[in-house]
Amino acid sequence: MIKVLIVEDSAVIRMLLTAIIGKEKDLQIIGEAKNGHEAIAMAEALKPDLITMDIRMPVMDGISTIKHIMSHQPIPIIVISSNVNDELQISFNAIDEGALAVLEKPCAMTASNFDAMRQELLGTIRAMAEVKLIKRRIVIPTITPVILETTPASEDNNYKLVVIGSSTGGPQALKSMLSSLPGNFSLPIVITQHISIGFVEGLVAWLNNVSALQIKIAEQDELLQAGYVYFAPDSMQCEVAKKGSHFYINLADDEASNGFMPSVSRLFYSAAQQCEQQAIAIMLSGMGADGADGMLAMHQKNCRTIAQDEQSCIVYGMPKSAIDLNAVDVILPIDEMSQYLVNHQHRLN
Repeated sequence: MIKVLIVEDSAVIRMLLTAIIGKEKDLQIIGEAKNGHEAIAMAEALKPDLITMDIRMPVMDGISTIKHIMSHQPIPIIVISSNVNDELQISFNAIDEGALAVLEKPCAMTASNFDAMRQELLGTIRAMAEVKLIKRRIVIPTITPVILETTPASEDNNYKLVVIGSSTGGPQALKSMLSSLPGNFSLPIVITQHISIGFVEGLVAWLNNVSALQIKIAEQDELLQAGYVYFAPDSMQCEVAKKGSHFYINLADDEASNGFMPSVSRLFYSAAQQCEQQAIAIMLSGMGADGADGMLAMHQKNCRTIAQDEQSCIVYGMPKSAIDLNAVDVILPIDEMSQYLVNHQHRLN
């Protein structure tokens, strides 16, 4: 049984969260706090397995509450946030204080996307409750990278592009990786990150604060350039297109793939088709298996394929799925990912 503490000042949102979580046989709501002071007291007394945390609250806000909890008695925390502009940046700052994920506040039960939102919340609660924490940070040990080399990519490849897929735990991994890459990194980077609708803008702004690269939301027919990182926009499939010797962004709103829009697999399949032998694919932390089949397609096209290792993943599902398909050349801890890319751009370009 997973014991959940709800921290939320809105009675309506508390009611919705209670309706969603309380119906699950493996989840138990052990308390409801209306502000940060109540949350700290209840966390100490009730010892929950996981906390859902509001950001804007009276008396003591969510950021201060997360900072206190993670400094004294670390507990997995999911931020439940509004996607309004002024709250997005604050919500991602919560990750810096130790929160594991940021999700959208639930909508009315009659809304068309309520069931999808409910499933995302429940899946994230179950996954995050298992994460082991220490004070103020996730445990990410440094280990020696594993080189699988099942069907090694040619060392003579002239790489032109990096494509990345991530989901739950992805923002933390992306921050670690992108903040360590130099501004003169020679390959454009295209990323599909599973995230609640309306939150990609906040993620981009948050990452721009720590990266020497230019990070933006991808636009149709945009030329891919070195020094730039392009994120798939909401509710669009983001693909790589080629015109002559140049690579561009192609956006499509045709259909979901593996249940996702955007989908990591759609990005990876397009790179396999358009960038044979010329792309590096990276699979970061995330739930599920989206992207595994696309990474296999890239692997079969002699692209370099890399997966984040289990020890540094918040959720190992997506990297493990790719590894299980024998689609991965190299397994790396997140803190060695950027150096690997820098080394290979100079050796292979």
